[in-house]
Amino acid sequence: MENRITITGLFFGVTSIILGAFGAHALKNYLTPEQLISFETGVRYQMYHALFLLFLAKNESINLKTKKSVYYLISIGVVLFSFSIFLLTTKNVTSIDFKFLGPITPIGGLLLISGWMILLINFFKRKE
Repeated sequence: MENRITITGLFFGVTSIILGAFGAHALKNYLTPEQLISFETGVRYQMYHALFLLFLAKNESINLKTKKSVYYLISIGVVLFSFSIFLLTTKNVTSIDFKFLGPITPIGGLLLISGWMILLINFFKRKE
């Protein structure tokens, strides 16, 4: 499981750097300042959670059940949150209206919060 979490974290990290560069250079002439800010928010949250997954994978004090739960919540949350933002903000470039994805973004955010909360609760429950 740790290997899967590490690979996912690395994938999210690499793609956030690529998307960040793409947004800063290729999209700046096509998106409004507000769209660019939203796109950057998606990139930033993706990177935060890439680093979070790397921490999760390498932390030996977290039991496997908790790691699995947090991994799935964070991974699905990143896809729903960040990727929906990417699609919603690039309408000017793709000419596809992804407006139907609007409700998906907060669901992704809720999953991200849930992953963090489960880990926080896990640490409170530990007996040392």
